[in-house]
Amino acid sequence: MSALSAPVATGIAHAVVLSAVPVPTKLRRYLQGDDYIVACDAGYRNAQRLGVVPDLIVGDFDSAPQPQTLPDHTIVLPHVKDDTDTHYAARWLLEHGCRQVTFLGALGGARLEHTVANLHTALFLAKNGVKVLLADANSELRILCPNKPMTLLKGDWAYLSLFPLDGVLDGVSETGVFYPLRDATLTPDYPLGVSNEFVAPQAVLSCRSGHGLVVLSRADG
Repeated sequence: MSALSAPVATGIAHAVVLSAVPVPTKLRRYLQGDDYIVACDAGYRNAQRLGVVPDLIVGDFDSAPQPQTLPDHTIVLPHVKDDTDTHYAARWLLEHGCRQVTFLGALGGARLEHTVANLHTALFLAKNGVKVLLADANSELRILCPNKPMTLLKGDWAYLSLFPLDGVLDGVSETGVFYPLRDATLTPDYPLGVSNEFVAPQAVLSCRSGHGLVVLSRADG
């Protein structure tokens, strides 16, 4: 099927993209009843594991057999293409008006390059005004955008890290953390922003230019 021949979907408030890395059932908490569910290739196995039916399945099915779904609910991609299956799904959602996307099964696994590619996909969405969250059992990742302060609740998170994604991250401020920053500059060749800690119920991050990868992590062990 071609790029936009899947079921017509407009006004999607929140989509969950299920990629191929196995997702534990406890991550079901990230799903809401009215989410638009997109399974990417072997990600349909995660849909089965989480007990949800995808609204759309996208992939070239090189990592899993094509499921027996209605043709209207599947976009079969060519094996030779520029997009990853997950990036294609992200573009499709953007073109259909989605403004918030959660990725599950997009981190870790045997193929490190796919994790890196998925971070690039998250950046692509964030630059186009989409609010993005990537989650696994031990972490949550978000994209910090210029002049859009981000408030993070401590909850049970142990560490908070911030890394530049697309060059220099300038005018960085962090409050509510053990190592506060004010009008700082973070560069890709020095991990100054790694493993900060909350000292208040919430932390606030902001930057003036560039985009940053925000990582919340639980304690080791």
